[in-house]
Amino acid sequence: MSPRSASVNEELRRRSRERLLQSTVELVAERGYEATTLGDIADRAGTARGLVSYYFPGKRQLLQSAVHRLMHLTLHAALEREPRSEDGRERLARAVDAILGLARDEPLLMRTHMAGILAADGFVQCPEQRRLAELLRDTLTRYGSADVDADYPLLRALLMGAVVAVLLPGAPMPAARLRAELFQRYGLDWELGVPPDGGPPGGTSPSHL
Repeated sequence: MSPRSASVNEELRRRSRERLLQSTVELVAERGYEATTLGDIADRAGTARGLVSYYFPGKRQLLQSAVHRLMHLTLHAALEREPRSEDGRERLARAVDAILGLARDEPLLMRTHMAGILAADGFVQCPEQRRLAELLRDTLTRYGSADVDADYPLLRALLMGAVVAVLLPGAPMPAARLRAELFQRYGLDWELGVPPDGGPPGGTSPSHL
């Protein structure tokens, strides 16, 4: 039997990594962070336990990469859904709605993710995070940003802050109110993206407040 080519090996490694990331998202969403072990993740992914350590230095880094992958996939799907739009304002609205939607749909997972970012290890740079950043930067470029290098970190901070506010135990902010604030900041009409039922808070389009 001839040895596998480098490209085949690379594809196998990519698939193994993808399975580990997907399994992490599923298990943490089901059981929580503390109840999920690296062994559990490897078993769900159908890989050897040692392969987890080969790709990731620890469970916290694995989780961040897994959530960044989920955020990238969710954002990409929102930007490319039909009817597809090249309008920068529509695409930014979809981006905001996609991230707020994750906070609504995956509260345990996103709360755990944000807690990890605020922990001692901090923000993890990984391929999944870079792909997410590239998509958000492209969105800002299409929106018309004159300085993406300055505007991207601000957008990231505002989105992270909105997710924390939605998920804050004991004192959550309504997602619609946060959406209105973000839309007002960027001059976006309420009807763009995927507006929630009930209309904007106060009944006035945020771009006209």
